Amino acid sequence: MPRTRMLAITAAAVLATSACSDSGSVGQVPAGFSAPPSTPTSVAAPALSVQTVAGGLEHGWDIGFLPDGKVLVPQRNGQFALISGTTPGSTVTTLRADTSDIQVRGEGGLLGMVVHPDFATSRQFTTCQTHTEGGNPVDIRLVTWRLSDDSTSAAKVKDLLTGLPLNASGRHSGCRPTLAPDGALLVGTGDTAVAAVPQDRANLGGKVLRVDLNTGAALPDNPTPGSPVLTYGHRNVQGVATRPGTDQVFTAEHGPDKNDEVNLLKPGANYGWDPSQGGTVQQYDEDVPMTDLTRFPDAVPATWESGDTTEAICAATFLDGPQWGPLDGTLVITALKGAKLLLLTLDQQGAVTSVAIPPEFTDTHGRLRAARTAPDGALYVTTSNGTDDKLLRITPTT
Repeated sequence: MPRTRMLAITAAAVLATSACSDSGSVGQVPAGFSAPPSTPTSVAAPALSVQTVAGGLEHGWDIGFLPDGKVLVPQRNGQFALISGTTPGSTVTTLRADTSDIQVRGEGGLLGMVVHPDFATSRQFTTCQTHTEGGNPVDIRLVTWRLSDDSTSAAKVKDLLTGLPLNASGRHSGCRPTLAPDGALLVGTGDTAVAAVPQDRANLGGKVLRVDLNTGAALPDNPTPGSPVLTYGHRNVQGVATRPGTDQVFTAEHGPDKNDEVNLLKPGANYGWDPSQGGTVQQYDEDVPMTDLTRFPDAVPATWESGDTTEAICAATFLDGPQWGPLDGTLVITALKGAKLLLLTLDQQGAVTSVAIPPEFTDTHGRLRAARTAPDGALYVTTSNGTDDKLLRITPTT
């Protein structure tokens, strides 16, 4: 059942907590949710405890929690890191796995991942990864793997979904899979910096896809029969999160030189990114609006955008559980360029009412990429600085 309580931080709660970081603008709410566009309230973030679970990673792209308490982290360099636990001092081992067909270049490599709900018996997980044949880039694909019984290696089970476009440079590769409450696999993809891709509904780039986790097939209740496309007109979706207790799905998307976006998905909708200017230009024109309401009056405006700058927002997840107090139900967004966490408070309709930036991430941990909420309710985040990257455990202070 959907939650009936409002998910706003009360004035009393924010006045009792620490000051907000001064590390930049909190962005704005576009006209689609508030007319005219407005700046959401900047509120203080309740103090957080940040612990380093493990280091020695390299661009940890996602986080998967296994039933035995271990943590699986795919790294963009093509290696799987298996972390022994979720507490500080956990050890890191590298799985033996044949990833020789992965193109590790630019924004491409071993990317997002989901652990299958039946992992306890199947030991399967699925990744997004850039694929080459004979050293030549072919596509981005979803690949299902099986972790060995002794947890020392991983073997490919099958290619689950192929044909996502791939730029030889690796640019705008996406790619973030997330499981929806109904069991569907949602996948945010990048437009590979090719002008016609986002608005081409036959192309799987610049989209959010919805497929069967076991077969990779388009689900029968998708907006277009036989098509895996749930939404289109995106630039580079690297965060997908489902809101607990509801059917709402939010994405985090990179803007060009401004207006990173957080979007609330509506099946079949266009999100308005069109660097081809309606097919009139072949070059990748990044001067067009992120949501072009002039060309596409029915396009869906973002629920939040970064405004005149970019934070290079990445992963998205929800805080969930009473231990979070006033932050329960908050949408967490990581930022690469901005090197911060953004905590977005939403009303029941999905509009952003306030934004907090925890000071614990001001000039301390660098670029932040993955974010997942664990079964224990704690928030886990990876850094993405390129050397000695960390898995961080974040909890409210008591």
